[in-house]
Amino acid sequence: MFFSTPDLCDQYDSLLQVMSPVFKHFGGQSMFFGEVVTAKCFEDNSVVKSMLAEPGKGKVLVVDGGSSMRCALLGDQIATRAVENQWAGIVINGCVRDVTILKTLPIGIMALAAHPRKSIRRGEGQKQLEINLAGVTLQSGNYLYADENGVIISSESLPLTTT
Repeated sequence: MFFSTPDLCDQYDSLLQVMSPVFKHFGGQSMFFGEVVTAKCFEDNSVVKSMLAEPGKGKVLVVDGGSSMRCALLGDQIATRAVENQWAGIVINGCVRDVTILKTLPIGIMALAAHPRKSIRRGEGQKQLEINLAGVTLQSGNYLYADENGVIISSESLPLTTT
């Protein structure tokens, strides 16, 4: 499947929310899309690890990490598990680590920055809730489309071109 977020904006603008351009690409796929699954955690990636250990079926995990710049919520081991479980992508309002390895993985990964320190697991976090980040409000069941131009959110699946 092929798409471009500018073309989708031109065609479906009234259906879309556009995230502020705060996220950087860290994964091996810069173009990815899928149904959204949400999570919220702060400096504890327990919920990220548990969710990505489940079958992803082409979905995108969107994590509100509170914009923390003090530790990473995703590293190579959890990202590798996400690939094995067929997640299409991960967007983190926070940091990632092991970026040299992340960019070799066939998955879309976006985050605010890289940070070498791992989070501390305390078993905290929430999933499947409405979150607000990068200027948009989204919830599980929305659809996310990301490419080099940005990230857009739709409440319904958009038709894409096959190439």
